Amino acid sequence: MRPIALSIAGSDPSGGAGIQADLKTFHQHGVYGMAVITLLTAQSTRGVRRVQTCAPDLVLEQLDVLLEDIAPGAAKTGALGSAEVVSAVASRAKDFAFPLVVDPVMISKHGAPLLDRDAQEILARELMPLAAVFTPNAHEAAALLGREVRTLDQARDAARTLVDRGAPAVLVKGGHIEGPPIDVLATRDGAVVEIAGERVDTQHTHGTGCAYSAAIAAQLARGLPLVEAIRASKAWLTEALRRAPGIGGGVGPVDHFAPLTRA
Repeated sequence: MRPIALSIAGSDPSGGAGIQADLKTFHQHGVYGMAVITLLTAQSTRGVRRVQTCAPDLVLEQLDVLLEDIAPGAAKTGALGSAEVVSAVASRAKDFAFPLVVDPVMISKHGAPLLDRDAQEILARELMPLAAVFTPNAHEAAALLGREVRTLDQARDAARTLVDRGAPAVLVKGGHIEGPPIDVLATRDGAVVEIAGERVDTQHTHGTGCAYSAAIAAQLARGLPLVEAIRASKAWLTEALRRAPGIGGGVGPVDHFAPLTRA
């Protein structure tokens, strides 16, 4: 049977981020995609006008009715919107029999807040320890730790610290650090792996975190080990950035049709 992956995330009507981007990414990676919606947005490539978080019981009902019928090979979380939704998802994730990629979406590409401070603390305390891999960018890692994450050394330290705080594995993404966009993966066994990348000169980066975490979940659903799943996903995302189609009048999406490449 074809591998199955699940996205638990918000909706982006422009299609560049959120569940729309996740489902496109799953499909491109040969994985059947499912989605539980946590919040609705009114947004385009030019910005976010409104965010409406779903009621926690509605999020749980979507999740419960789905998992009673279809078992995914992996799942990911994206924007969860509120402390109550974070806690609700965590209450179910503790019983997941499949790997979970947690992307701590705290702020949109256009600067709109998607997770307040209380929700960030609950995410770090309740959901992060349940993740197969936790995937903050440098800004999110800095917010969680209360210190700068601007250099590769600081990214290494941030990844190790978040593991010390309970995450089984942490991938600090390097798109916002100085120099080459090197991602740093730290794991509970003490290993630190650096995944090199290429900085692509484009303004069209909307939904990169969503696509990256969805690709990792898809590769985990296909049975790849974590490091291999990350390397394959990073290579694909680089190609997706390089081929960004320039849709919209603002910060456009990556190319979800980009071919899979070898890491």
